[in-house]
Amino acid sequence: MRPLRPSPTISQASSNNVVQPRCISTTIQPSTKPDRLSMSEEDTRQAAKRFQKLIDKSNGFNLSSSLSPSRDEKLGKRWMQYQGLGNWEGMLDPLDDNLRAEILRYGNFVEATYKSFEFDPSSPSYATCRFHKNSLFDRCGLPNSGYKVTKHLRATSGIQLPRWVERAPSWVATQSSYIGYVAVCENKEEIKRLGRRDVVVAFRGTTTCLEWLENLRANLTHLPCSSNFEMGKNGDVPMVESGFLSLYTSGNSDSSKSLQQMVRDEIARVLQTYGDEPISLTITGHSLGAALATLAAYDINQHFNRAPMVTVISFGGPRVGNRKFRQQLEKQGTKVLRIVNSDDLITKVPGFVIDDVADNGSVHVAGLPSWIQKRVEDAQWWTYAEVGKELRLCSRDSPYLTGSNVATCHALDTYLHLVDGFVSSTCPFKATAKRFLGR
Repeated sequence: MRPLRPSPTISQASSNNVVQPRCISTTIQPSTKPDRLSMSEEDTRQAAKRFQKLIDKSNGFNLSSSLSPSRDEKLGKRWMQYQGLGNWEGMLDPLDDNLRAEILRYGNFVEATYKSFEFDPSSPSYATCRFHKNSLFDRCGLPNSGYKVTKHLRATSGIQLPRWVERAPSWVATQSSYIGYVAVCENKEEIKRLGRRDVVVAFRGTTTCLEWLENLRANLTHLPCSSNFEMGKNGDVPMVESGFLSLYTSGNSDSSKSLQQMVRDEIARVLQTYGDEPISLTITGHSLGAALATLAAYDINQHFNRAPMVTVISFGGPRVGNRKFRQQLEKQGTKVLRIVNSDDLITKVPGFVIDDVADNGSVHVAGLPSWIQKRVEDAQWWTYAEVGKELRLCSRDSPYLTGSNVATCHALDTYLHLVDGFVSSTCPFKATAKRFLGR
């Protein structure tokens, strides 16, 4: 159940039925003395009707339906900019309203991966998708998305388990699990609104035991080289976190393909079907899913010679790769928008982050003494680099997030709440953003 939001005043509700974003500063208590009201009974009735319409509109789950025609037209004409063609310059601070709605829309797609996952370890269908492709969005509260799920995706851990695990409960050793889906926009009105046919690949975060173990394999490992790969000046090569790469590339020889192969096969089918029209690939995920989204975007642009525009919208993602990996992403034209909560510890791991690289290949890492700098330089398998563009938010800016713990700061609901409330660095929060909490 969604918690109640702060109610706007009647004067706000009567202004085109739109609540304008505002910073939270003071709370004005409405008068409780009816004898001081100057409104007639008829005026009160009309204001109440307008107020109810406002509530009905803001409670709607389909964010795109609340956009005005002028904003829809702007989104359709400038869709490449909203997908990151200009690296979102001038759109993040203050946060563009169309971009906010798009981020929240993709956040809803990620939320559907959690809602459709079977979490009950006692269930024989544990770690599978609870819903059929045709009904997934309806069952997850997205009946009017305009998209259709075309493929369920599974991730497989490459960890070799010891024999004693056979005596443990079956859920402990679950190696392959439902991780997300591919969905294609098939509604003509939505395609017109977006300005192209959009393909979404959505990934959930960590849930199974072996996924947690893969997360702990934090050392960097080399990516398999492709024909269009170029080695760096200092012999550096793209490297990514071992556990993430294992989940993306490992397969079960007995029953299932790797996540990488499933993504490649489905994208190839979609491109063959719709390749003659404007199309975008938007890959989104939360936590572990954010890391897999970045790897999938890299892999798609490496594997397909003429891939359409590929954009990553990630929520609360950990670091993924090294400096050369970031450079390869940029060279490909892959656009990455990272939504980061300053209070979320997951976004600060694993490893160290490179701030500066000298011509001789030496690195500078913020906050470390010079003698440790040398150790970091020698141990390149622990030296990471942030990728893409960052939208930095903060739990402390929300008056509704009091006493937040590690789990709350990392939760997807928190991220959607912060995106919904953020206005700009000088006005960090608006009062109408409570609706995503506890949903």
